[in-house]
Amino acid sequence: MPGQEDQTRLERAQAIGLFRYMLIREAADPTLSRRQRGALVRELAAMTHVDPDGRAVRITRWTLDRWIYEWRRAGFEALVPSPRQSRPRTPPEILDLAASLKRENPSRSAAQIRRIIGAQRGWAPDERTIQRMIVREGLDALKAPAASAVFGRLCCNRCPRRGPVRRGAPDSPG
Repeated sequence: MPGQEDQTRLERAQAIGLFRYMLIREAADPTLSRRQRGALVRELAAMTHVDPDGRAVRITRWTLDRWIYEWRRAGFEALVPSPRQSRPRTPPEILDLAASLKRENPSRSAAQIRRIIGAQRGWAPDERTIQRMIVREGLDALKAPAASAVFGRLCCNRCPRRGPVRRGAPDSPG
């Protein structure tokens, strides 16, 4: 549902804004001198923090200074990341073609798929775009069919261990 997805993105953006405010609230105190604020920001930058997604992150002092400036300039809303305005640029039929090529031969790499699409259509998305689509669609779990067992021996006219092979001669060492 697009509405549910938009709501989830909005909630995540709000959580990021709260995380940023939580980090800068003490350093943004107007009663602090520049020296005190600088020491506090350097201390915050030296620490590892847990972001809203639960990952350990380190924030640079320049980023903290920028967040403080933005908060003073425009308040909390300046700390909330803006929603994405872009729509996917890769046409769905190209992604469908890439998926069908991967299903056809699961051992094909994104680079191979890109070359095939480029040869057929004259244009192809970036390899990374194809890789993300493969993972998103669950096609990375596909396995190529097992190779059939080879029976017998393949030999050229000269074997490095045995010397020249004589046609019609019995297969004997030496």
